[in-house]
Amino acid sequence: MLNDITTACEYISSHFCSKPETALILGTGLNSLAEKLTSVVRIPYQEIPGFSPVTAPEHKGMLITGKFSGQDLLIMQGRYHYYEGYSGEQLIFPVRVLKQMGIRNLIVTNAAGSLNQNLHPGMLVIIKDHINLMGTNPLIGLHDESLGERFPSMNEAYNRKMISQLKDIAQQENIEIREGIYAAVSGPSLETKAECLMLQRLG
Repeated sequence: MLNDITTACEYISSHFCSKPETALILGTGLNSLAEKLTSVVRIPYQEIPGFSPVTAPEHKGMLITGKFSGQDLLIMQGRYHYYEGYSGEQLIFPVRVLKQMGIRNLIVTNAAGSLNQNLHPGMLVIIKDHINLMGTNPLIGLHDESLGERFPSMNEAYNRKMISQLKDIAQQENIEIREGIYAAVSGPSLETKAECLMLQRLG
């Protein structure tokens, strides 16, 4: 995998002049955010060695670099989902490539339903923790020490400093934002009533 990551990085670097430290992975409904960048360069996923095509609706499958508010930013316009039939290794490959490219800050977005009656459609919610109910783990398989720990702690999966900064910005801009715990399920079918009740009880 390390060779595949290096090959993908070399291909991307041959097209991108900038070296951003922050990347944004856009989920459903946020494609338009990429249109706010200036000095834009785009690479379709299918042209990048090791990247797979996206099949989810509204996920364009485009790697984009440009400037946002004067800062270099890299955007993944669309991502892969387990229900598309990809392995855990395929799902995390682009993130490993981003890390190898020098990305230090990763912001991942998605559109999700809520089981909290105080969270309404359209609300912005910061994921502060998650419960993995997918029956698998993307780190399963052969391990390469150069890619990180074999048994990483998930005690602080989401960066508390970044969360604090995000809440401060939201307050300054008078944007309502909440916190929540994400229940990761495989899909693509939606949950039954009994499953929704179970998830509510799990928190």
